[in-house]
Amino acid sequence: MRYLERCLLSVAVILAFPLCGLAQPPKPPLPPGPPPGFAPPEFKPAPKVAKTHVPQPTFNSVAEAGADYQVQGEYVGKIRNDEGEVQQGVQIIALGDGTFRAVGYHGGLPGAGWDRSETIEVEGSTVGGQTTFTVSDPPITATVADGVMTIKEADGHVLGTLKKTTRESPTLGAKYPAGAIVLFDGANADAFENGQMENGLLLEGCTSKRTFKDHTLHLEFRTPFMPYSRGQSRGNSGVYVQGRYEIQILDSFGLEGADNECGGIYKASKPAVNMCLPPLAWQTYDIEFTAARFQDGTKTQDAKITVKHNGVVIHQDLKLPAVTPGGKLKTETEEAGPLFLQNHRNPVRFRNIWVVEK
Repeated sequence: MRYLERCLLSVAVILAFPLCGLAQPPKPPLPPGPPPGFAPPEFKPAPKVAKTHVPQPTFNSVAEAGADYQVQGEYVGKIRNDEGEVQQGVQIIALGDGTFRAVGYHGGLPGAGWDRSETIEVEGSTVGGQTTFTVSDPPITATVADGVMTIKEADGHVLGTLKKTTRESPTLGAKYPAGAIVLFDGANADAFENGQMENGLLLEGCTSKRTFKDHTLHLEFRTPFMPYSRGQSRGNSGVYVQGRYEIQILDSFGLEGADNECGGIYKASKPAVNMCLPPLAWQTYDIEFTAARFQDGTKTQDAKITVKHNGVVIHQDLKLPAVTPGGKLKTETEEAGPLFLQNHRNPVRFRNIWVVEK
């Protein structure tokens, strides 16, 4: 047998018979068991810490909104560039403590000339009563004072001036036609469960007592001015048609326009254009709704909706394949459903609400 094989055989023998000729150390004694009657302490998980809602400064009127609100808004005018003299729109968003974001739109404002090209976003701030935005490439400065935005090159040459403008929905204050069901006209909130009023306006968080199938809806709403809040915490509510399908309400002024922003239908479609006006401006939804169709309890046709936001079509004959989470009715059926105005802990207000059944 070769030397290496003999070595391996010896190792195998030792491993197979570890006790042969070797004295083994005594095993350590087992630890003593618990004394009679001992009970282990009861395990208690750490208590959950409840999330607290920290309210942010919220303004419900222009009079109390402060200096930043006077800067925020829409500006439109002509500027000179390589294309010659062109129309330009700008939306200025207040972000709190004298800080702002300006969004530039080539051709004019959304729904009023903007050519849907890429926007330009610039941060700015107010110092000494003048709000300034600066672009580094090319070096351009825009200053805002007394409702006028002046755009200059680095050498001081004026490229153009834009004036602050206040747009108003063409259907604002629309009179209800004959045969309409008036849900709210400022007199009382009797048409709603949990209907509450403040200064002649309807508060969020209520549900109509009447239910509807196919219908036309006119509704006016106002978001609060919440400059320190962001995203879903800024003027949030929602209009649930049939208590099932939500058209979002949010202070989305100057944003891109996603399906969870103003005019969006969550998980169904973003608005064709973001028609959100500045907070504290009254806005309108005009909605044509066709309910889902059923046969023998089975859905044969999706619900369908057309929505105008401030007079501009943002959804055209959009099919709604499922209910929106958070509504009063959790499933689709052939039964009629109510109008539900969502409470998201932001003071959104409503007025002039009426329905025409089809």
